[in-house]
Amino acid sequence: MATQRKTDKEKAELYLKKLEIVRKANDVNPFETKKEQEDRIRRSKEDVVYMVMTYLPHYATAECAKFQEDAANEIADDVLIKIFLEWFRGAAKSVWANVIIPLWLWMREDYMFFCQMSDSLERAQELIADVQAELEGNPLLIHDFGVQKRDGDWEYGNFSTIDQRFIGKSFGIRKKVRGVRVKNRRPTYWSIDDLETPDTIASPKRMRKQAGIIERDVVPTMTGPIRRVVYANNRFARVMTQTILQERHPSWVVRQIKAYNKVTYQPAWPAMYSSEYYKQQEVDMGIPAAYAEYLHESKIEGSVFSEDQIQWAKLPSLLDFKMVIVHWDIAYTDNEKSDYNACRAWGLHGNDFWLIDCYVKQSKMKQAVEWMCQFKGRLPKGTNVIFQYESQFWNGEVQRAINEVEEQYYDTLNLVKIQVPKVNKLMRMITMQPYYQNGRIYYNEALKSHSDTQVGVMQLCSVEEGSNEHDDAPDADQQAISKLELYSTPRGQAKGKSYRTGKMKSKYNLP
Repeated sequence: MATQRKTDKEKAELYLKKLEIVRKANDVNPFETKKEQEDRIRRSKEDVVYMVMTYLPHYATAECAKFQEDAANEIADDVLIKIFLEWFRGAAKSVWANVIIPLWLWMREDYMFFCQMSDSLERAQELIADVQAELEGNPLLIHDFGVQKRDGDWEYGNFSTIDQRFIGKSFGIRKKVRGVRVKNRRPTYWSIDDLETPDTIASPKRMRKQAGIIERDVVPTMTGPIRRVVYANNRFARVMTQTILQERHPSWVVRQIKAYNKVTYQPAWPAMYSSEYYKQQEVDMGIPAAYAEYLHESKIEGSVFSEDQIQWAKLPSLLDFKMVIVHWDIAYTDNEKSDYNACRAWGLHGNDFWLIDCYVKQSKMKQAVEWMCQFKGRLPKGTNVIFQYESQFWNGEVQRAINEVEEQYYDTLNLVKIQVPKVNKLMRMITMQPYYQNGRIYYNEALKSHSDTQVGVMQLCSVEEGSNEHDDAPDADQQAISKLELYSTPRGQAKGKSYRTGKMKSKYNLP
C-alpha cells in the first residue's frame, strides 16, 4: 500500500511538471479579432507544421522535418492506415505519434478515441499524459477549442473531455484490450510505442506473442469507419515485434528514416542535427551501436562467423540445383527457454551452397513438419530433394507428429535418419567457416526480412567457445551442407587441393 501511494505521488508530480510547461507554452492575444482566430484554426487544420508552431511551440525546438510532416499528412489522409514510423533515435517519434498527430486529427475530424500501448501500463500512462496535459492546460488550445478537462473523468492516463470528443486510454502489452469502448464508442487510433525491452528482444517467441496481440486483440477493437494504428520505434535489432508484423502484413506501411547518409553524413533532420553530431556519435558509441540506433543496421560480429560474410543473391531456379537437403533439428517443447525447431533447406548449385528457405522457431514439432510439407509443395516438379533428421531424436512422439501432418497434407516426406559424427558440436559448426570465408555460401535474398532467417543469422554469429546461445539453426546448416558435400565436385581436386580452400569467383551479380 505504501509503495502504491509513493507511485501515485510520483505520477502526480510528473503530471504537474508537464502541466507547468504546457501552461507557459503560448499566450492568448486578447485584442485579436474573431476572423484572426478563425483563420488560425482553419490554417492549423490544413497545415500540421503551422499547427505545431502555433499551439505546440514548446515541442518545436527545431523546424519540423519533411519526413515528419509527410507522415502526419499520410496518416490524416488514410483513415484505415496501419503504419510503422521506423525513424531513427532522436527523431521525435513519440511526440509525433502520441501528441502532435492525435491532436491534429482531433482538430480536423472532431473526434478522437486514442489508445496508447507500451511495454507496461506505467510507461503507456506516461506517454499519453503528454497529450492529456495539452488538453488540460494549453492556453491557446483552450481558447480556440474550449475547456476540455472533465472533472470526475480525468485520471492519469485515462481521461475523457467534457464533450467526449477526445477520449484517451493507456494499456500495457499484457493488459486485456478486447472490447475496449466508452459507451457506444470504440477506439479510432492506436499508438504502439516503446514496446521492445531487452527481455523481449532476447525472446523471439515473446515477440511473436506480442505481434499476435496486436493482430488479434488491438486491431479488432476498432469497428467504426476510422481505424488507424501507428507503431513508433526505430529498428535497432534484427528481429523485433515490428519486423514480425511487417513480414506478416506486407500491405502495412513502413516509413523508415535513417538519421544520416553514412558516406556524406548529410542529416535527415538538418534543423536539429548536424553532420558533426553524427560523426561524434560514431566515435562515442562505436560504429555498430551508432548504425543500429541511427541507420537501422544491426550487424552481428561473432568471433567465428560474421554477418559480413553472408552473400545475399537472387535464388537460381530450383531445377538447376544438383540436390536440395532439408535438415530438421528437432526440439520437443515450445517454451521461451526451449531449443528451436530448425528446418534449414540448403541446395547445391554448381559448387556453391545456397540457403533456400528455413523455419526456425520455438514451436511444437508438428508445426515444423507442416512447414516441411508446405516447402515440398512449393518445389517445382523434378527438384531433387531429401528430408533428413538426426536419428538420436527419433521416438514415438516424433513419429506421431510426422504421421498426423503427412495425413493432413496427403503427402509423404520420406524423412531419412542420419548418424551425426560423435565429435564436438562446436567443431562441426566451425567447419563451415572456410565456405563462408571463400565465398561459397549464398543466402536467398528474398529471405532478408524473414524473421526466421534473421534468428538463424543471430545464432550463427553467436557460435563460439563458451557461448550459451541457441545454435539449432547453424547445427542444422552444418548437417545439410555436409550431406551436400557428397554431391559436390571439388575445385582443384586433380591437384590434390582441398575443396575447402581457394578463392571462388562470384557469378551471381552481387552488389
